[in-house]
Amino acid sequence: MTEVTREVFGHMPREEGGGEVEKFTLRSGSVKVEILSLGCIIAALETRGRDGVFSDVVLGFDTLEGYTRKHPFFGAVVGRVANRIAKGRFTVDGKDYQLFLNNGPNSLHGGARGFDKVLWSPQVLPNGVCFFRLSPDGEEGYPGDLQVWVTYTLNGEELAINYRAQTSKTTPINLTNHAYFNLAGQGSQDIYDHEISIEADSYLPVDNTKIPTGEVATVQGTGFDLRQPVELGKHLQKFGLDGFDHNFCLQQEQARHLAARAHHAPTGRTMEVHTTQPGIQFYTGNNLDGSLKGKGGVVYPRHSAFCLETQNWPDAVNKPHFPNTLLHPGEEYNHTTWLVFNTA
Repeated sequence: MTEVTREVFGHMPREEGGGEVEKFTLRSGSVKVEILSLGCIIAALETRGRDGVFSDVVLGFDTLEGYTRKHPFFGAVVGRVANRIAKGRFTVDGKDYQLFLNNGPNSLHGGARGFDKVLWSPQVLPNGVCFFRLSPDGEEGYPGDLQVWVTYTLNGEELAINYRAQTSKTTPINLTNHAYFNLAGQGSQDIYDHEISIEADSYLPVDNTKIPTGEVATVQGTGFDLRQPVELGKHLQKFGLDGFDHNFCLQQEQARHLAARAHHAPTGRTMEVHTTQPGIQFYTGNNLDGSLKGKGGVVYPRHSAFCLETQNWPDAVNKPHFPNTLLHPGEEYNHTTWLVFNTA
């Protein structure tokens, strides 16, 4: 059985429209997750270690104020298009669109005020919560009224996140959750003792602004071959890598498939990521710099968390040979990601 409770978490600043932010707690025998109506943010996620002790394994803030200030998308749903669009430009049905540039020369995670920074309308379910919003035509430069539903459900040790959307005009869409994980417990210094594996035979090399070059490269014989578990710290050292911020190419089928697995041997905590998406962005918190004070007053230095963001491939709207990212009127965007927590 999953228990679902709700409470007021705070109120948005007046200059951002005010509005009440609620926190929803989903609790099973093995997982407890707290989700905000602001940005559908996963604010806390507690799982058991081998010793039976629960720890919060996601980065974030104790109060709403932390989330209303600038932060690197902790726990949030990002959209209308997650990841990067080159030069913030694309063409749909012969019409050119220009987005706000918020990541060097590119547009990142939906623009200046993406899905992570807005209030969503919640509906409590027996085992979770569904959030809805209408992203109006022209919001952040994107075409079409887009209705979006993000549903979190918890069953035992499995947290499912389902994304659905319908549009009035053809639009690119790519939705993901940007939770930062540390299976040793949030606030732990680094993730070097984590073992990571990713079910991908290929990855997307990027230019110096993190835009895919267009090449779909084999992982074979490179530092991107994570098909067998690697201990992260030793692996980065071995291949002289500063960290990962890359899309790994998964099976292109709508059925559920295993995408990645993270294991923390000292605590026994394991997280599996399953998804219907064709890609997963593996990010090792390279831009965390210790300047943000998180939960319990801890700081988050470089490489103190990782993200496994299930999604379409970056800049797919400008790369015809990448998986389709356009949603047409009359169609439904529908993807699910499952996070499965256990101990080994």
